[in-house]
Amino acid sequence: MANALNWFEIPASDIKRAVKFYATILGADLTIAEMMPGYQMAMLPAEDGVGGALLQGEGYTPSTEGSLVYLNGGEDLAVVLGRVEGAGGQVLVPKTSIGENGFFAFILDSEGNKVGLHSMA
Repeated sequence: MANALNWFEIPASDIKRAVKFYATILGADLTIAEMMPGYQMAMLPAEDGVGGALLQGEGYTPSTEGSLVYLNGGEDLAVVLGRVEGAGGQVLVPKTSIGENGFFAFILDSEGNKVGLHSMA
């Protein structure tokens, strides 16, 4: 097994709002697609390996509890964190050092999900 994680989904109440939020903080283009009747998704950036998506549909309820996904914060986590509030989210835990393992932060996204961010700088 190369990775313990191979796919993740972040629930959205309003897929258009969620796409706007994540596109803004990650500086990426996201496209909404119909997954199957009643379910819409937007793939998050991924080149190789683990990928994930925003998903709206029955059973997908945003939450601050339960599993926690950490998104790649890029070269410097401060850049992504600087976009969170303007995009409609909230920084819950600011950029915090974890020594040789880089930095992490927690945010509340536009949908009400607690999401982790990580970078090495």
